[in-house]
Amino acid sequence: MDRKHFLKSGSLLGAATLFTAGNAFTQNLADNPLEKLVDANGKYILQPLPYNENFLEPYMDAETMHLHYTFHHGGAVNGANKDLQMIKKGMDDNNLETVDFWTKKLSYHFSSHVLHSIFWTNLTNKKNEPTGDLLKRIDKNFGSYERLKGLIAETSKNVDGNGWGIVAYQPYSDSLTVLQCENHEKLTQWGCIPILVIDVWEHAYYLKYRNKRTDFVDALFNIINWDNVAQRLDTALKLTK
Repeated sequence: MDRKHFLKSGSLLGAATLFTAGNAFTQNLADNPLEKLVDANGKYILQPLPYNENFLEPYMDAETMHLHYTFHHGGAVNGANKDLQMIKKGMDDNNLETVDFWTKKLSYHFSSHVLHSIFWTNLTNKKNEPTGDLLKRIDKNFGSYERLKGLIAETSKNVDGNGWGIVAYQPYSDSLTVLQCENHEKLTQWGCIPILVIDVWEHAYYLKYRNKRTDFVDALFNIINWDNVAQRLDTALKLTK
């Protein structure tokens, strides 16, 4: 198989092929309207937030929400659409020298789109804690909820540069795992399905918390929507069993 044919058949031209219908991660995303990441033509789209921009105050201020959602998440969506366009152009022009550059950019922008779409639904304005099967799995995999909190907090606070802390379901080991993700796409595990993500890019906290990432991460535990995390775990389990 030559490289051009590989690229055409290798799932590079849109979410419909990047994440096929049988992919558990795709189905997990599709269960929430916010996370319908593409339109009928395969173009990436930015869905409305599920709440008003002041919904998460005082822990996340309305100005930060507006800038974060509109310009950073929205910018990632625009970037991913450009990346797809440039990949297609390179293939149409038989100029494959540019494809490596644009596929790397697509990994960066589309991963940002995915993680931000999860992030918004992971947050609420009521403090709650894990229960049910989620709590049982937390106890089994981490020892206790408090130990998981400590691990995901320190993982998030200590990302080199910008990135994310992630709690994910790993179907290959049937367990929960904690990831430290640099940028939007580095240091991930194949097959993992994110169920909780913590954004520690500077734009997520800088207006309110200044340079105090630690304070921001600690504050987030007041607004994490553990019911949403539990729903994501339940969906992941159903789709991978």
